[in-house]
Amino acid sequence: MTLSRKKIDEYYMRRALSLALRGTERTSPNPLVGCVVVRDGAVLAEGWHACCGELHAERAALNCLESAEGATLYVNLEPCSHFGRTPPCAPLIVEKGVRRVVVGMIDPDERVSGRGIALLREAGLDVESGVLEAECRLLNRGFLRKVRLGRPWVTLKGAVGLDGAMALPSGESKWITSEGARAFAHLLRAEHDAVLVGAGTVRADDPELTVRSAWGRSPLRVLLDSMLSVSPGAKILGPSCVVFSSESASSERVAAVGASGASVVRVPRKEGGLSLGAVLSELVRRGVCRLLVEGGPSVVSSFLKEGVADALSLFLAPRLMGQGKTFTNGLSFSCMRETLSLRECGVKRAGEDFLLEGVLACSPDL
Repeated sequence: MTLSRKKIDEYYMRRALSLALRGTERTSPNPLVGCVVVRDGAVLAEGWHACCGELHAERAALNCLESAEGATLYVNLEPCSHFGRTPPCAPLIVEKGVRRVVVGMIDPDERVSGRGIALLREAGLDVESGVLEAECRLLNRGFLRKVRLGRPWVTLKGAVGLDGAMALPSGESKWITSEGARAFAHLLRAEHDAVLVGAGTVRADDPELTVRSAWGRSPLRVLLDSMLSVSPGAKILGPSCVVFSSESASSERVAAVGASGASVVRVPRKEGGLSLGAVLSELVRRGVCRLLVEGGPSVVSSFLKEGVADALSLFLAPRLMGQGKTFTNGLSFSCMRETLSLRECGVKRAGEDFLLEGVLACSPDL
């Protein structure tokens, strides 16, 4: 059976997406990009963007070849045409003799957007774009949020029993989920650039917020603490921690927290807490494209109220908790039309528990 060109293009684009994933944790604030060079049904070279500041995927692949004369190059993001930390890729593709380029999606960065493809076409190359575009956009959702909205992609993470409680009335929550689910939660941390909690979670649990039960790097730790009320000895504090406080926090408390090595950033207050818009803008400035929120009900509810949450990762334990603190204790709706729903929802096993994942219907399209 002879495969159509569409099927062949999709096959190699999936291979490029798989290669792109190898840069997870290391490329932010750059996107994840993979590249495959094919001629006469044989793969000549592959490459991916391994780390911010290192070779782009196209260069990593083409540098392995003296010539790619007559080949087809597959890449999930439009080749760049400008000088950044590394030279542009589009001219190299032309130089190496590639005949056809298949692109997953246009780069939304205004320095590139459409220019890379235009350069290739002007040089006489056959260029097709939009192959597996939805998958390509999903892979780089953090990059897209940064470029278009100036904030990270925000995922709310929690763990609840079957009746919705994330803690008993006393505040006890260890452990709702199984060891297998907790290992999966650590993997979620490793896939994000930063993990955020509020002061209440630190006072109650004193979490480390590091990656321990899975392979991967620990993300930047972020703490929302208006008056810098947490103990200077809290485990979250240290050089890889950013603490956001209000502008009215005392200089003495700033000095005490700063002595741990943590950075303290003062931001304006909004009704009910700190300005999340200011927090997210600062995190983007620090290279954060994907943020995992592990806070308690008040922090989770504040992200939902301000409309700056995109996705949900909720662990469901097969246990009944009875009365207790719910995942969104701070939210209240007057009718069903106001409630928040999910799209692109899925459920899978996580140890002895279940993980429900979905995109909030109110999250802007990618």
